[in-house]
Amino acid sequence: MRLPIRLLVPVVLAAGPLLTGCGGSEPRPEAVPGAPAPTAKPSDATPSAAGSPDAPAAAASLGGPGTACPLPVSFSLAKDWKPKAIELPTDPDLADLADLARRGPAVMRCEIDAKPAGHIGFLRVWTVEKGSARAALEAFVKGDESSSAVSYREGRAGALPSVEATYTVRSALFDEDKEERAFAVATPRGVVVVDLGGSDTEEHRAMLPAYELARTSLKLG
Repeated sequence: MRLPIRLLVPVVLAAGPLLTGCGGSEPRPEAVPGAPAPTAKPSDATPSAAGSPDAPAAAASLGGPGTACPLPVSFSLAKDWKPKAIELPTDPDLADLADLARRGPAVMRCEIDAKPAGHIGFLRVWTVEKGSARAALEAFVKGDESSSAVSYREGRAGALPSVEATYTVRSALFDEDKEERAFAVATPRGVVVVDLGGSDTEEHRAMLPAYELARTSLKLG
């Protein structure tokens, strides 16, 4: 059985050098006495709701010139998350390995490892050459044939309009469903998709503050 990309790619990367590396929640409105409490969307989850009592401090910026992964956008990284740029092999004999870094029309450009920060999972950045953010994100989610319970919503990633999706996928390793989420933004250099996986739902939720830090600090690179 062929494992999904989120499980196979880290294995390939660890085996290298086939795919080589080159290199806060949003403010809340104040409650009005007597008024019903606002209902939080999934993308607005507080760090405590995501499994961590405190929002992570920004330790570095990623995406700009001179960083580990030059990208069309830049954003803040949480402490100890380690980025590595992804280069697809050009050898035709390694086409199957190159496919591991593709999902629908999206190509993986950067993988940010959470293990040094004590979690099992990755924040990954993908690019799509053309199309709208919504179309790119829908195709990205459908690129995992096990995806289900998908919910899309319009919002903002930093100063940019964005589309975000929350959904579940089937873990072939543990034979159980687990949560994932991703957002997409359109830039002059194509669409950027940022997704957060995890070994299971518990790990995914524990890493949400780092995902939210990236989303809320995002800007054009």
